[in-house]
Amino acid sequence: MRRVNPGFGRRRYSMTEVRDITIAILVLSFAFYMILRDGSHLYSDRTANALALFGVSLLLVLTSFMLHELAHKFVAQRYGAWAEFRMYPFGLLIAVLFSFMGFLFAAPGAVYIDGAIDEERNGKISAAGPMANLIVGGMATVLWFLTDGLASQILGLLAWLNAFFAAFNLLPFPPLDGSKIYGWNAPLYIGMFALAAVILILQFLY
Repeated sequence: MRRVNPGFGRRRYSMTEVRDITIAILVLSFAFYMILRDGSHLYSDRTANALALFGVSLLLVLTSFMLHELAHKFVAQRYGAWAEFRMYPFGLLIAVLFSFMGFLFAAPGAVYIDGAIDEERNGKISAAGPMANLIVGGMATVLWFLTDGLASQILGLLAWLNAFFAAFNLLPFPPLDGSKIYGWNAPLYIGMFALAAVILILQFLY
């Protein structure tokens, strides 16, 4: 028997999910902090502010990875499905280990979904995550062109990270979102991937 969200169409969380979301956010934020601390020009060695830098890392995680996962969750729950985030402890450990080497490679967790979901709804649920990244990435890109200094650097990071995360998840290979979006609506898939590519190209050129 398939599980169904008892509050049909409402956003619901379990204590296990809240715990997993909190741990994933904090661990990923620490990993980003390590990378920014060692390789970023946001702060010089003399003026480095650990709390502020962690805040930037937290912003990046919340508006890229976590927003992506919650977008999947909220759309799935909108259709009455059971949907909850679960962390991957080993994936989070890998994220921290690689952060000490100066780059990030992680599979921190995912939203698990169960319910009577047809191909169209599955496509929309899958598209919600990358779409959230593209909206944030597009807005950050516009603001990036209108600002300078520290704000511009942070917005550039925000735009690049969201576009990269969207592009990666849009690769048309199972179990990534792209395979399900393409099977449901190929024109939408092409448009989303093109937008992610444009944002990344702008970041590279400028």
